Amino acid sequence: MDQRVAPTPPEPDASEKLIRFPKLASIIEKQRARPAWQIAAALSLLVLIVLAVLWWMLGTRSAMTYTTVPAAEGAVTRAVTATGTVNPELTIIVGSYVSGVIQELYCDYNTVVKKSQICAKIDPRPYQTVVDQNKANLAVAQAQLQKDKASLVYAQVSFERAAKLVQTNSVSKDAYDNAKSAYDQAQAQVEFDEATIQQRQAALDAAQVNLDYTDIISPVDGVVVSRSVTMGQTVAASFQTPTLFLIATDLTRMEVDTNVSESDIGGIKEGDTSTFTVDAYPKRIFQATVTQVRRSPQTVQNVVTYDVVLGFSNADLALMPGMTAASRIVVDERANVLRVPNQALRYVPSGAGKNAAGQTRVWVLKKGKPVAVPVTTGLEDDSYTEIASGDLKPGDPVIVAEQAAKSGAAAPRLHF
Repeated sequence: MDQRVAPTPPEPDASEKLIRFPKLASIIEKQRARPAWQIAAALSLLVLIVLAVLWWMLGTRSAMTYTTVPAAEGAVTRAVTATGTVNPELTIIVGSYVSGVIQELYCDYNTVVKKSQICAKIDPRPYQTVVDQNKANLAVAQAQLQKDKASLVYAQVSFERAAKLVQTNSVSKDAYDNAKSAYDQAQAQVEFDEATIQQRQAALDAAQVNLDYTDIISPVDGVVVSRSVTMGQTVAASFQTPTLFLIATDLTRMEVDTNVSESDIGGIKEGDTSTFTVDAYPKRIFQATVTQVRRSPQTVQNVVTYDVVLGFSNADLALMPGMTAASRIVVDERANVLRVPNQALRYVPSGAGKNAAGQTRVWVLKKGKPVAVPVTTGLEDDSYTEIASGDLKPGDPVIVAEQAAKSGAAAPRLHF
């Protein structure tokens, strides 16, 4: 059987294919006909669009934000802080001048006492014995004086008689001299007895003083804040006076003894106002006034401090002696002045130069940008500084800090 293969038809050329798709051919022909500058312009536009998008994204991620505080009127207060101890204005130390055994106790802690009130008694028997002995010695001296006075009278009569007889030669000159000597000795003996009496009286008075010291009395009106003895305790006053009681004169008027460093003492003066707090009443602020600035330095581990006394009223007896007080002493104060936070004077925008020597300025946010405003400062405290003069007005947004508001990973800010 005869098999024949049909020949493969030839491939159509490109022109024939374009003829089959007339629209595609028309487009290609137009592209071929477009000038090269148009293609370059399209590519440039595409690059600018990409750069603009990238700049917008990066700028958004690292835009600078500013923290502002409005300038406002208020008080600027310079103060010194110090710690101290609450004490009565006057504390009396009651001791003992004599030694002995405490026989009686009439006062205890918190006892209200009056002046000359007996608080304790030392066994008086040894001192009473000395008093009695000196009284007896005084009585002997007084009796001896009476006896010697009688002898003086007799010696005087004998002398006068001898003086008359010697004139008529009735007695010898020697008898006259003996009478005169006896009279003179009698006079001297009387004077001696009188001096002895004074001596014995002084010894009696000293013994009586020691006896009286066995009564421990309060020298002032006040309150007993400390008692250091008990019944039956032996008190020895040989070398120094032992402390038996501490009596505060008036607990309604007290003071705080503060320790102020030498760097702060120069601005403190009598009459300055002060406040303080104690741990017992953490939410209560007590008012005080500087009553004394003591010039005696206190040096502890090469740190020099001075005692500043703050007086205050303790009418409700809330505070007790010995409490620790945290005080704040107002050295200077300005009320209703224009003020800015201290951070505003230290702030300088990124890229801006530092302030020149003697120049002070703050930066105010205007239309989203920091603008420098020269000012003259006055008093400053721990938080605010007074603006004495300048173009700053109340309500102006003063910049105190800046930071980059980053929404993603950190990225450098680009400038185009």
